[in-house]
Amino acid sequence: MRAIATGRACLKAGVSTAVLVLAGGAAFAQSADETETENERRFSGDVITVTAQKREEVIQDVPIAVSAFTAEDLNLRGIEGGSELLRAIPNVAFSKNNFSMFNFSIRGIGTKAISAASDPAVAISFNNTPLIRNRLFEQEYFDVQRVEVLRGPQGTLYGRNATGGVVNMLPNLPETGVFGGSIEAEVGGYDSRRLRGYINIPVGDTFAIRVAGASTQREGFDYNSFTDRHVNDRDLWSTRFSALWEPTERFSASLIWEHFEEDDNRSRTGKQLCTTDPGPTQVGSTTVPSGLLGGADMGDLFQNQLSQGCLPGSLFDDASYDAPNGGSLTIVRASSLLNGQGVTADGTRLDIPQVGTDPFAGAVVSRDLREIEAAIDPRFRAENDVFQLNLAFELNDGLTLYSQTAYAKDDFWSTQDYGRFLSDPVFPDTSLRVDAGGNPAPTPMSPGGIYTDPQLGASSRMLSADLSRSDNSQWYQEFRLQSDFDGGFNFSVGANYLEFESQDDYFVFNNLFTSLAEYYYNQEGGIGFSSPCDENYKAGSPPSATECVYIDPTPIDNLAGDGHNYFRSRNVVETRSWAVFGEGYWELSPELRLTLGLRYTDDQKISTPYPSQLLLGAQSDGGPGLSSGGYTRRGYQADPDVELGWEALTGRAVIDWMPDLSFTEDTLIYASYSRGYKGGGTNPPRAEINPEVIQYQPLEGTFEPEYVNAFEIGTKNTFANGRGMLNLTGFWYDYEDYQVSQIVDRISLNENFDARIWGLELEAMYRPTPDFQIDGNLGYLNTRIADGEGSIDVMNRTAGNEDWTLVRPWVQVPSNCIAPTDHVETVLQMAPAFGILSSWALSALCGGASRFGAFDPDFDTSFPYWQFFGFTYNPLEDAPNGGRGFETDLSGNELPNAPNWTLNVGAQYTFHLGEWELTPRADYYWQGESYFRVYNTEYDQLESWENLNVSVTLMRPRDGFVIEGYIKNVFDDAPIVDAFTNSDDTGLSTNVFTLDPQIWGVSVRAAF
Repeated sequence: MRAIATGRACLKAGVSTAVLVLAGGAAFAQSADETETENERRFSGDVITVTAQKREEVIQDVPIAVSAFTAEDLNLRGIEGGSELLRAIPNVAFSKNNFSMFNFSIRGIGTKAISAASDPAVAISFNNTPLIRNRLFEQEYFDVQRVEVLRGPQGTLYGRNATGGVVNMLPNLPETGVFGGSIEAEVGGYDSRRLRGYINIPVGDTFAIRVAGASTQREGFDYNSFTDRHVNDRDLWSTRFSALWEPTERFSASLIWEHFEEDDNRSRTGKQLCTTDPGPTQVGSTTVPSGLLGGADMGDLFQNQLSQGCLPGSLFDDASYDAPNGGSLTIVRASSLLNGQGVTADGTRLDIPQVGTDPFAGAVVSRDLREIEAAIDPRFRAENDVFQLNLAFELNDGLTLYSQTAYAKDDFWSTQDYGRFLSDPVFPDTSLRVDAGGNPAPTPMSPGGIYTDPQLGASSRMLSADLSRSDNSQWYQEFRLQSDFDGGFNFSVGANYLEFESQDDYFVFNNLFTSLAEYYYNQEGGIGFSSPCDENYKAGSPPSATECVYIDPTPIDNLAGDGHNYFRSRNVVETRSWAVFGEGYWELSPELRLTLGLRYTDDQKISTPYPSQLLLGAQSDGGPGLSSGGYTRRGYQADPDVELGWEALTGRAVIDWMPDLSFTEDTLIYASYSRGYKGGGTNPPRAEINPEVIQYQPLEGTFEPEYVNAFEIGTKNTFANGRGMLNLTGFWYDYEDYQVSQIVDRISLNENFDARIWGLELEAMYRPTPDFQIDGNLGYLNTRIADGEGSIDVMNRTAGNEDWTLVRPWVQVPSNCIAPTDHVETVLQMAPAFGILSSWALSALCGGASRFGAFDPDFDTSFPYWQFFGFTYNPLEDAPNGGRGFETDLSGNELPNAPNWTLNVGAQYTFHLGEWELTPRADYYWQGESYFRVYNTEYDQLESWENLNVSVTLMRPRDGFVIEGYIKNVFDDAPIVDAFTNSDDTGLSTNVFTLDPQIWGVSVRAAF
């Protein structure tokens, strides 16, 4: 039997701690007359037990790299939610992602795949139930028993999606025979107000209920200088009801219901940065033409068309605080070329906007990461419910059957300004236009220079917003038979079943989309109400005449979702998974133990693809008209289901030894091998396009599952009568098909890369006296992508090859392409004669809108534009990767969000003031440099950052009365902790994420 003293090493740290600081100076030494009995009493009260192996064990006895945080630990360190756990665990990184979830990364392995069909790599569990979708990193901890973080693959007991590790939050359950509770109130900076509390009520001798709750309200951390409002505030609350029934010593049942709700203007992402790409003034030996061409003023049309919007400059340079080249955006170019609103009496053209201009030319971007200039404030709503029923039957002495049943429901809705750059006015005053006779003409579009979009409202500027919403449900059942015999062998065997259903929708709105659909494609007039558009059907053959693109008239708050005047990615996925597992524990001797585990998993994923339909419609019989390239006038018809399945064997083998050493009280040395698995999935579908109009570059429709073979050695040590703890871990991973996403063709394209990872972790705590504690952790991580791996960098598609030039496509083609420089030169040289036709020809080099038939059915549809310019070219066959660009060699690059170093050091001292105890504490965290993409360029680099938090706690132990004050982010730092590259057709701007600002708070807690 392992000595209980091993648990003393956890003490109040109870966490992975690093950097052992041995400070036994006289200033902190106890007086000689303090008895050893008092020391024993005060040290022995801090034993931490965990369920890392789904059985209660002292943390230092578990041959796994695991961190455990009690409610007191979380409170002392100011860890209010899952996003702050990185400050107390080595080799952990955290950031929100661009949509509705997050990336919690352990040892370089996180969730960089953001498809609706992808799964998290770190399993998030509530009371040992895995939750594929959850709000555990948005809601705040309350009435927590402890939080456990397991590092490394946990494929045997925790199963699928635990390749990186596990985060398990265990709530407090009711206690029979005990009445009590607690209430806590807090006020602080940004007008923050918090309430937390619980009450435990026994009912008879065998039944008890517990009700707990928490709420947070505060003003926004960020300032929108355009609307003059603070945004990114919080208004959220949680409640938990639990009941426990223990009618006999051999049976117990517990029921838990937890509800979370939020309704505020939380920002999903931070500020948007861009190093402006003005576009080239010369291609090869040819000067890019501008101004008066082909009888019309083209402005900088061609220079803009050869600009990608933003350059891949460092996010930490002043140049990155600019706006994209708005004239390069395909929707701006399409609107200005197609959506002319006539002329004024003096002959001034009423284009939307003027051809060759940049709508962002007047944008002002603050250097403050907490200040944005956006026309639309964010809004955020989330609601989550978890129901769990746990049963335990002790079949006989030492053998228990466990049943865990859980149902979870998660709903999410969030909108915010998509560009976060304020455009100049782009809509002309159509009340000024005249007819051919010079008389006032009808003004149907933007009288007074104001255009009203059904989703975005009225404005003279270009407005853009996105909407991310999801509706998910999960059912989970596990049965487990577990032994606790006195002999040398024990086991845990079981089976579980998971069913998860999800619908994720992502929308992008732009009032130029709507105006183009309304006044150009919908030639029969009316904002979405012309009768052909109301016919929701899919044409049986390529359309041939009058176009119709349906405009959804409903507001964004109650969106019908069937319009084609916005981008919609609709993703419906169903996952069904079952597994059987077993793990055995052999005591080979009093000091030596062997653990062997194996798990078989069967995964099935069914994806229902709904192609996107931005500015796509269908034509009925009738006169000639411009074809958008679509088949569907209104709504989103599903393609056939895509069914994928995988079978995986995972497991682990561990040998651990507890030698009797003279310089420690308890030592555990272990070596382990474990194998992890995470399922693959489908990439979201692209638009449904008539190939006679748009020729798409080829992309993979699915991505592969991940597998990892992990080898780990470690030692856990306690010494100095339980006053010190020193844990060391080394690990090496062979990773196969790590999943990473980037935005391509307006979808999240998931790619797979093999990688190798190794690292070291040091965790330490020392308490020279019962009142003084120093703790910390240090992590080193070395990640390398395998040789031969490659990917196309959307920020650098030519890879520096001067024989190829980046070109902007037509509006229905989402991604930029590369074209031969000599062909681009040829088109530019003939632009003075051909004028606007040269712009179509440049677009045709991308394979989109490359045939005259796309614009005029009287032309031969086999005759492409560029034949006017004297060359023959098929981009899908003659260009690298179908025109997408050159692959960048990733061999030896670091994985994203895998900082080489992490460091945390904390210290606290308790002063005894009569019946009061005063405990000040400080925690310092430092994270080294890393990258947010696999390309490891200057643009991808994230600089090192640090964070200091301090707190003071005044407690009266006899009645549990506590007063606490804290300051987080003492130096008010605003580092860029992660970033996300947006799509080609929005200029390749970058969403960045930062820390919360300096905040303070004072709370009072009373127990009863």
